[in-house]
Amino acid sequence: MPEEVLIPKMKRLDKKQRKIKIPINNFVLVIFCTLLIICATFINIELKHYIIPIGFSFNSNYSNEDFIYAFSIIPQIPILMFVCSLLGKRLALTCSYLYVILGIFALPVFALGGGIGYIAEYSFGYILAFIMGAYICTFFLDKKYSFVNMILGTILGVCTIHLFGILYMAILALIKQEGITFIQSWIIHQSGLKIVYDIVLSFTGILIGKYIHSFIQFLSD
Repeated sequence: MPEEVLIPKMKRLDKKQRKIKIPINNFVLVIFCTLLIICATFINIELKHYIIPIGFSFNSNYSNEDFIYAFSIIPQIPILMFVCSLLGKRLALTCSYLYVILGIFALPVFALGGGIGYIAEYSFGYILAFIMGAYICTFFLDKKYSFVNMILGTILGVCTIHLFGILYMAILALIKQEGITFIQSWIIHQSGLKIVYDIVLSFTGILIGKYIHSFIQFLSD
């Protein structure tokens, strides 16, 4: 039997074929969206809306301020959800990894700075959970941009970040021997009502990202 039958021919790739090709538009989008997440870290949005005061009574005298609730929110999670909608799973996860790696090993891109020591910060769990939140959100969005998938991606993505952030904080607080009062106070101020705002704003971000994603695809075709 001829030798060439027993030994299959191996075709060598030349140097050009061996190189991993990364489209320049993907590279630009990843850098832009990572910078967007970084910028969102240092932005505070003041939200105001009408509420019914606790213990409301028609017999009591209220001022206009009693019916207005003011809330400050950092739009980092909504921006992350926007990035998930815009880029899809692979590139959105790349942005999440890049943000975490930059903050730990290179630049002070986190709210309280950066560096390897930031792992001991109570808020680091939320940052680390960006990767999981992005994966869960894009898991639904990559299937189809349906209303149901957008809702599921928003709620499960946001709740994953908050729940993991709370769990990380609680474990760290127990290690540092903080009391249950500290843990309860942290949950109220860092999550609590903020989850509702994050879900509403994140859905808006996903909706905007959907149309920009469609527009970019239209330009690419």
